[in-house]
Amino acid sequence: MDEVFKALADPSRRRLLDSLNERNGQTLTELCADLDMSRQAVSKHLAVLEAANLVTTLRRGREKLHFLNAEPVNAIADRWINRYDRARVHALADLKSALESPTMSDEFVYTTYIKTTPEQLWQALTEPAFTKRYWGATFDTDWRKGSRMVWHQGDWSSDDGSQIIESDPYTRLSYTWHTFDPSFGEKMGMPAEKVAEWAAEPRSKVTFELLDLGEIVKLTVVHDGFGPDSGVLPVITDGWSAILSNLKSLLETGETLPDPNFTAES
Repeated sequence: MDEVFKALADPSRRRLLDSLNERNGQTLTELCADLDMSRQAVSKHLAVLEAANLVTTLRRGREKLHFLNAEPVNAIADRWINRYDRARVHALADLKSALESPTMSDEFVYTTYIKTTPEQLWQALTEPAFTKRYWGATFDTDWRKGSRMVWHQGDWSSDDGSQIIESDPYTRLSYTWHTFDPSFGEKMGMPAEKVAEWAAEPRSKVTFELLDLGEIVKLTVVHDGFGPDSGVLPVITDGWSAILSNLKSLLETGETLPDPNFTAES
């Protein structure tokens, strides 16, 4: 947490975060074009932000893209926001919202570090006994590439053709997201018009990348495949931030966070 505050203390690094907040997923060249800094200076500032986990990167072919990462701000909120009146930490809440905003981006990217093993994390991502505790959802599938998966969440179930895209145990898992139908809206208490809007959007997918770092595992979650001006993406963003914070707490403490209401659509 000290690294987070030190990283945010520098105005140049805050400008980099502002630039990514305006347009997430930029290359180093793109970031340099918008800032009055040398390429070397921008690289050094990005290294500090990456070390603080405020920025995460993904390789897309030969390009290295930079994304805001909300996890450290979530950790700050978990530590203090429940201990004091929210009005007194309004600025902190605003910062959290800004960092989680999907402005001008068509994907959600989130990186967190969990004190666990790849095997335990894989279990938590796939076994109903775990997913039900931190997510409230379970899946019927054998977790093999190409296999069908059936979603269960509360009183709602969906066998809509969702399938496993990639499955490399302890390293990488990817699957298509469920679609939205009238039964989903009815069970989740959503207006029919909103469900129809979401149903018209392309089917998205989520990918989990696990990197063993010894005593901890780096988990990067990428949820993409959204169309322009997606109405689902902002809701997914809020949901994933909560789900992944709850997952981290469960694996590190054995307990989920207090009073969770964690679903990827709420």
